[in-house]
Amino acid sequence: MKIAIGSDYYGFDLKEAVKQHLQNKGIEIEDIGVNNSTEEKPYYQVAAQVSKMVGSQQVERGILVCGTGMGMAIIANKYPHVYAAFCENSFAAEKSRSINNSNVLTLGGFVTTTLVAQ
Repeated sequence: MKIAIGSDYYGFDLKEAVKQHLQNKGIEIEDIGVNNSTEEKPYYQVAAQVSKMVGSQQVERGILVCGTGMGMAIIANKYPHVYAAFCENSFAAEKSRSINNSNVLTLGGFVTTTLVAQ
């Protein structure tokens, strides 16, 4: 499986933790977005890049992280074949995938702990 992951600077630390967790499980990651916690790239640009990759099937899934996770979800859901869900816990993430066929998970760096995200 190949997953595109991206964040703005508010979600950078959480993105890095999730990325490391997935790589440790052998999942291939395409990192889009900021490369440090001070780089400024608007959340909507990152969401657009990841959503285009998911929608065109360059990757199987996407993960987007901003401050609340909600802005990324709003932008991502504007793209064809993208079903983004903001999830605050693993139960919601599991159900969004099994019931709603979501293919993009959005998380909030302000509201989601690393422990919950992994």
